Order: sequence, then C-alpha cells, then structure tokens
Amino acid sequence: MGDVLVLCYHTVSPTWDATFSVTPDTLERQLTQLVQAGWRAATFTDAVLNPQGPKTLAVTFDDGFASVFELAEPILTRLGLRGTVFVPTAFMAERQHLSWEGIEAWRGTPHEDELRCMDWDELGQLADRGWEIGSHTCSHPHLTMLSDAELREEMRGSFEQCSMHLGRPCPSIAYPYGEVDVRVATLAKEAGYRTGACLAHSLVPLGPYLWPRIGIWRDDTDVRFRLKISRVVRSARASRLGPSLSRVQQWLDRPAPQT
Repeated sequence: MGDVLVLCYHTVSPTWDATFSVTPDTLERQLTQLVQAGWRAATFTDAVLNPQGPKTLAVTFDDGFASVFELAEPILTRLGLRGTVFVPTAFMAERQHLSWEGIEAWRGTPHEDELRCMDWDELGQLADRGWEIGSHTCSHPHLTMLSDAELREEMRGSFEQCSMHLGRPCPSIAYPYGEVDVRVATLAKEAGYRTGACLAHSLVPLGPYLWPRIGIWRDDTDVRFRLKISRVVRSARASRLGPSLSRVQQWLDRPAPQT
C-alpha cells in the first residue's frame, strides 16, 4: 500500500505573523522538498479514496483566503501540484473579510486586508485547473456544539452552495477548528460528502470521513517540518504508540489551530 501524506495550510503572506500563516518562500521550500523526494500530487478526495503510486501528496488549504488564489496557486502550479481548498460558503459571494472566533482579533489592524476571501469566480478558476473545492461548512461554527438540525443546515447548505456555484457535486468537507466526533462525521456522510478532513494530534486512520491531516504553522522550522512529514514519525503517531507520544504530538502540532 502506498503512503498518503495530507498537509493542512491556511493562508500565505510574506508579512502576516498569524500562527496559521506561512510565507510564500516557506510554502515553496516545503513543497519543493516533497516533490524532489518523489511525492506526486492528488486532490484530497483522490488521495483518500484512490491514491496513485507509492507517495501520494494532498496539499489542502482551509478557509478560502484570497492569498491561496493569489500566492499559493502559482507556487503549486510551478511545482506540478494540485491543491484542495475548503471554503465556508456564507462568505464566498464576494471578496469580503472572513470573520469568526479566532481571527476576529485581526479586524482593525494593519493586517485586516489579509482576511479577504476568494469569490466563486476564483474558486471556479481553481476547479478548472484541477483543484478540489470542498466545504468548510456555511459559517465556520463549532460543529460538535450544534444540534442535529443545525448540523444538517450547516453541512447540507454548504454542500448545495458549492455544488450549485461550481456545477459539480461537492466531494469533501473539512471540520472547522478540527472539531469532529462520530455524530458529526455520520451527518457529513448523510449530507452527501464522500470524504471528511480532520486536523488533530492523532494520525490514527479512522476512515474516509475522519481522515487525519498534518497542520503546518508559521513557526514550523525546517527541522520540525521534516519531523512532521517523516514516515517513521507519522507511522508512530498512527499506531498504538500514539497515546504515549502525546507530548511529541503536541510539540509537532503547536500552535493550536485557530481556524
């Protein structure tokens, strides 16, 4: 069985010092290292359901920041990679500022414009270039705190918006804040998604609706990035040794995701 590596980024900026932002140089350096090591691109859903070759790489971006279109896509294209972006559909009608718990602190600061998101036209351009456009719900809530009816509205509503605007069924969902349980994953399947992306310390594979991703953060040094993507480290984190490696996992995954 081949190796599948799924990375989770958020936004790209040469100046924004948010924990979930990486510089263009960092993104290009990290992805170049993987391409040179023999990793080959796939969208998230293809990587989960139909990986090809011994090393399958899925590069995902949460939240739909405009910088993904402006800065990340050209880097991935130069490297022969396709990405996946998960979007909160309530914000995608126009290039407005994203706003929810965890990023609202940047409103009214010199970096406020970094909060701009893509619109449906730009997402359609990415889809035409082979990118996967997945859901990040409608409004980016804490899903495990919602009722079943609220969950269905968030997940089915986002599925329908993506499918309508892009002219194809929305294949996947990433759970905001990385918060998911069996109930949420079950309702994601019911909503019509084929796969679900997690973001958690554990890399234990729990099926296509609870697929683990490795979060990449601004303060990830080259050494820590190499440890995160190491097959030995990932295998240990996905095994029965996982609980005993909790301190290592927390160090590799800090800072805690804000989006």
